[in-house]
Amino acid sequence: MSSSMNRIIVIGSPGSGKSTLAREIAVRSGIPAFHLDKLYWQPGWVPHPDLNVFRSTVDNIVAGERWILDGGFYDAAGPERFVRADTVIFLDVPTVVCLFRAIKRWLLYRGDTRPDLAPDCPEKFDLEFYQYILSYRTEQIPKGEAMIEQYFKGRMIRLGNNADRVAFLDGLPASPREVPDHDGA
Repeated sequence: MSSSMNRIIVIGSPGSGKSTLAREIAVRSGIPAFHLDKLYWQPGWVPHPDLNVFRSTVDNIVAGERWILDGGFYDAAGPERFVRADTVIFLDVPTVVCLFRAIKRWLLYRGDTRPDLAPDCPEKFDLEFYQYILSYRTEQIPKGEAMIEQYFKGRMIRLGNNADRVAFLDGLPASPREVPDHDGA
């Protein structure tokens, strides 16, 4: 992996493929992947009870020299991740694709917890969550782009579809070692 890609943020709408891409980059590069959803959500879909602890956990991760961090914009995670990142990969996937994938994920995992979430956070049908996906372009992207513009000075990569993702991954050199997802800080 290029030495200029050691501190990577993968962002995008729910259902855009952030966690999948983070895991694929981790396997390819040997860089550990961390999932903001796994750090933020507590068992039973309870938000982290102490946002200072959540932010400190994220800050400790991004203080390292090599990491991949996937997730939404999470205001509570603070700007330090963007200050420290050398690469931001924005999955700019069409809303209809994200919604389809989220529903497909619910069908695949319903009642079970995905590997990129905290224990006891089973997939559920949640209209509020699907509304969030539908409003992501108009409400979340402008806030996220403002944060990126203010704090990020590295390389921005936009991937809009599966062909872009495959081409990006094909361009990464393979690592001789595999590093699984990291479960915590």
